[in-house]
Amino acid sequence: MPTVAAIVDQHREEILEIWEEEAGKAASARGLTRPALMNLMPEYLSSLAQASDQELGRYTGRRRALVEHHFSSRLRQGFDLAEIIEEFALLGRCIARMWLAAPSTRPTSDAVERLFSELQKASVAVADMFREHLLNDEQSEKHYVRLLETIAKEALEPGASRFRERLADALTVIMESTGAQSAAILLFDPKTQTLITTASRGPADELLEKYVTSLGPSSFPGRIASHQEPISVVDAATTELEVSDSLRRSGIHSLLGVRLAPGHRLVGVLYIGLSETRAFSPRQIRRLEALGERLTLHLDNAKLHAELLEKIEALGAERDLREQFVSVLAHDLRGPLSTAKMNAHLLIRHPEALDERRAIAIKIERNINRTDRMIHDLLDANQIRAGERLPLRLDQCDLEAWRVK
Repeated sequence: MPTVAAIVDQHREEILEIWEEEAGKAASARGLTRPALMNLMPEYLSSLAQASDQELGRYTGRRRALVEHHFSSRLRQGFDLAEIIEEFALLGRCIARMWLAAPSTRPTSDAVERLFSELQKASVAVADMFREHLLNDEQSEKHYVRLLETIAKEALEPGASRFRERLADALTVIMESTGAQSAAILLFDPKTQTLITTASRGPADELLEKYVTSLGPSSFPGRIASHQEPISVVDAATTELEVSDSLRRSGIHSLLGVRLAPGHRLVGVLYIGLSETRAFSPRQIRRLEALGERLTLHLDNAKLHAELLEKIEALGAERDLREQFVSVLAHDLRGPLSTAKMNAHLLIRHPEALDERRAIAIKIERNINRTDRMIHDLLDANQIRAGERLPLRLDQCDLEAWRVK
């Protein structure tokens, strides 16, 4: 009976052809070139062809190293765990098809069992590496979240760099955490529907301000802004969506964008770009959404902080104005009150001459009325500042008579 190695060696090209056709149907494999799709699988198959039936099932040496390298490449390409494990199961089925087509060439049952034991151990190793990757990935995500928090705190400190510069620093963190080569953000004020700021990082020198007037469904940022779920483009050079010419020429192909959560003090779009032409992995999408949500929280705090500073400044100006107003009013009130007080003392000291000093009484009344008008004016001013209406008395008036006077 032929060995498994002999069958693999004899039908190597046929096995790889069937494997390529079936493996290319995976979601993460779409858009990959043939070399990227095949990756190290031809070398792994050759290593199986060089192993004796007794060596199969041990999962050691070069075959183990090839599986580990294949796993690392697939992670960078965005494959998930099920898709990577399915590739090894598919390889086993492709090999089995060769001896099932010619039953006389079937290897021994022990050799078949060792082959599938080898592939099973490879799948278990992939699962273990994936769990370790997820653990490291969770730790790295916490690290990137802490970096965003640090950047946000620094941006709020007195004398900190300009907000746009710190925003660009945040994009650098997001690029590193998602493995992207480019990133951009546009922020709007939902109340005024005006652009607050933009920032970008990477090879594409984006003129993002132009999207303010073209944030419609035909533009890539506009498509992001109008959809709650993430929006992706496999190839920016051929997409029908409107993207900048600089982006098309930059070597950035795949784009992924998320809308910063609406309902906050700021809204906007955040997107990243890859130099590869492929779909984004679920991990990249999840991480961009998580970092976008955290960035939104920090931006809200920054916006609230800026509004509080403006409010404090406005209250300080209002306080200064009130103090100045009270100072002027006190000065103006002191004159008529002093005159009224002095004349009143004269009347008190000489009550017998009250009839002779009627002019003094009239002057007291006039100064008191003047003071009363000032107080009413002050009360009216406070009423207007409180947003209340002043009572008005409408009456007829002969303007011609007033002009003659």
